Formats: sequence, structure tokens, C-alpha cells
Amino acid sequence: MLDLTPEEWTAIHLSLRIAVVATAVALPFGIATAWLLARKSFWGKTLLDALVHMPLVLPPVVTGYLLLISFGRRGPIGAFLADQLGVVFAFRWTGAALACGIMGFPLMVRPIRLAIEAIDARLEDAAATLGANRFWVFLTVTLPLALPGLVAGIVLCFAKALGEFGATITFVANIPGETRTISSAIYTFTQTPDGDAAALRLVVVAIAISLVALIAAEWLARRAGMRFHGE
Repeated sequence: MLDLTPEEWTAIHLSLRIAVVATAVALPFGIATAWLLARKSFWGKTLLDALVHMPLVLPPVVTGYLLLISFGRRGPIGAFLADQLGVVFAFRWTGAALACGIMGFPLMVRPIRLAIEAIDARLEDAAATLGANRFWVFLTVTLPLALPGLVAGIVLCFAKALGEFGATITFVANIPGETRTISSAIYTFTQTPDGDAAALRLVVVAIAISLVALIAAEWLARRAGMRFHGE
């Protein structure tokens, strides 16, 4: 049993909180974007697809810096949110969730989009001919059939959010109890004398959480497949 210190427990709790919030907030946008890219043809579709996947190819520090100049207290979006709504992202755990959600967004969209593209559109058309509107068709036909891809997207986004480092440390720094996640805590411990033991404990915890998430995703995907194939 790992003998974790209060500081390490705080980093673990904060990482899980940020990853869950980032994934939950990104999910509706990810589903909508995936459906749009899978089912619609429009001018600028290639550009939208490129923008969605941009965080995968940009250095994370660049993404974090763009967030800082946009959502910082002096940034155009950050100043408006702070002055009008009292919402501050920079150097707060909410900013870490925003950064993690953006970094994990393309990993969420991709499998959901592929799952929707694999669905026979005639099934959706058949539901529509029975009187269901488009939204109801999406909820009762498209989304359930795309459930394996949905599960995969959620897990990939959660895993990315859990391990994100570059964008978060650039945007929200490394503040103990506020923005110091598992990744930044490991980095901090490796830079301090006698910090290797603490870093190793957090590495073990990170591996354990990732394994549990992957096993749970595989189980859910199999359950979904058995349900829709009548097994």
C-alpha cells in the first residue's frame, strides 16, 4: 500500500477533478462536432477538421500560451469574463480544466466521428419515416449505435486530461492545491532533492488510474456491442 502524503493526495484529487470536468464539458461539443463532420458537407469543413485536430500537432506550450493571451485577465475573452461575469480561468483549476479539455478534444472527436460514419444512414432514414424528428433520431438511433466510439472518445479525452502537462503549466502555472496536478507534481518532485520517492509513488498512481480507465472502457464497449447485437 502506497503511503501517500497529503500533498500527493491533493494532486491526485485535483487531477481527477480536472479530468472529469474537462471530459464532461467537452463531451456535448465533441458529439456535436463529430456528427457535423460525419454527416454534413459544407464550405469550410476541411478547415474545421484541421482546427479540431490542431492541438495534436501544436506544441502543448503553444496551446497554453494562446489560452493565456486569450483567457488571461488582460486577454480579450478573459477580461470580458472577469469583468462581466466574474469568471477567471488563468491560474485557476478551472483554467486547467479548460486547457485539458482543449488538448483532449480531438482525441474525443475522432472515434465518435468514425463510429457515426460507420452507421448505415438508412437506419436513421427509416426512423425518420416513422415520424421521429432529427433530434429524436439522433438520440434513439445514432447515439446508441455509436456508443463504442463514444466510450472510446470519453476515455481518450479523460486520459489526455489526466496526463496533460505543457498546456496547463503554461496557462495556469504550478500552484500547490490549485493547479498542481499529478503531472506537474511529478515534475516538481524530480527537480527537488530526495523527491524521487514521491515522484515514483505518483507515477504508480497514474499508471493504476489509467489501467482502470482502459479496462472499464473495454468492458463498457463490449457490453454495448453485446446489447446491440442481441447477444
